[in-house]
Amino acid sequence: MTTLRFGAFLPPIHPLGESPTWWLRHDLDFMAHLDRLGFDEAWIGEHHSTGRDLIASPEIFIAAAAERTTRIRLGTGMTSIPYHHPLWVADRMVMLDHLTQGRVMLGVGPGSLPSDVAMIGMTPTESRELLESHLDVIQRLLAGESVTTTVGTHTLVDATLQLRPYTEPCFEIAVAATASPTGARLAGSRGVSLISLGATMSQDGFDALAYHWGIATERAAHAGRPAPDRRTWRLVTNVHVAETREQAYQDVEFGLRDWLRHLNDNAATPGLALPDGSTRELIDFVNESGLGAIGTADDVRRQVQRMVDQSGGFGTVLLLAHDWAAPAAKWRSWELVARQVAPHFQGAGTTHAQASHDARARILARREEATVAAGAALEHMNRKYAEEVAGGS
Repeated sequence: MTTLRFGAFLPPIHPLGESPTWWLRHDLDFMAHLDRLGFDEAWIGEHHSTGRDLIASPEIFIAAAAERTTRIRLGTGMTSIPYHHPLWVADRMVMLDHLTQGRVMLGVGPGSLPSDVAMIGMTPTESRELLESHLDVIQRLLAGESVTTTVGTHTLVDATLQLRPYTEPCFEIAVAATASPTGARLAGSRGVSLISLGATMSQDGFDALAYHWGIATERAAHAGRPAPDRRTWRLVTNVHVAETREQAYQDVEFGLRDWLRHLNDNAATPGLALPDGSTRELIDFVNESGLGAIGTADDVRRQVQRMVDQSGGFGTVLLLAHDWAAPAAKWRSWELVARQVAPHFQGAGTTHAQASHDARARILARREEATVAAGAALEHMNRKYAEEVAGGS
């Protein structure tokens, strides 16, 4: 059985027309909730233009979340590095590495929202072209080099970091991938981890999983790097869990339709062929298309196993933190994942089940013996009492 870590991917995408202050506080509380439940990591998005993806700076959010948590690792998911001067990206992450005492990770990508890119006079093609050159500079700075170069509109002159990372030799860096091979190619050639954001968002993304890992492996060999470790590969999917399917379906009446509409209208993903009908039809679409799993823990376990089988094995499943359900039901869903889904892929559930089975077998094997012994004890005490009465004592 594959041993998996479990984490969260928080864009976030919150309802319009509600207090952003409330939702940001909610997201910080949610990080503490994940920490208490034992989740391994959480990745925080960067977005600037929709009014719903509320976190503009994952670094600032992580600094606040780190003070509310004790063990969960926190990553930028993803820092849109073509938007930023690479010196400042590296500098801020090193500071966060010290503040969190080694719990921080840097996720990088080209930026997912066309509306974000447009506001800085850049095209999606340009941002993707700049991704590799910015990552190269960031890695050189983190390795302690003095860098003089120009990338895009950003110039560095004898640039160096004033601090070394807290983590030796450096904190983990990961690159995003959807359906195209760009992220997988960079993961291999640059020696960084891979986060497959599009693992279940489309059939193309799902079909490409094994292909992407092959690209990462081939590019690593071409660059003279060691073969990538599947334990550093993360796949993202969508789930909502309740005690029964009926309850899960009722829960997502809250926000599933709104979330899917936002995804179709704003994200840089292929348009989804959404049914124009009831919420139940949308639920069926999510479950049947493989985009996610709405139902019981059994349904979610099948979704995760499907990802394991298709990919050939990976290290961490990241569940998208969405608002399909109201906050209380949403938090309950994450609790059920921690209690009933994660143990199945981590050995703990099997161990507990086997222990219960063994104990029951021992009890059954000794039941007849115990029954005879109990009967003998009862007969002995009855006889003893009768003798006491007969003797007048």
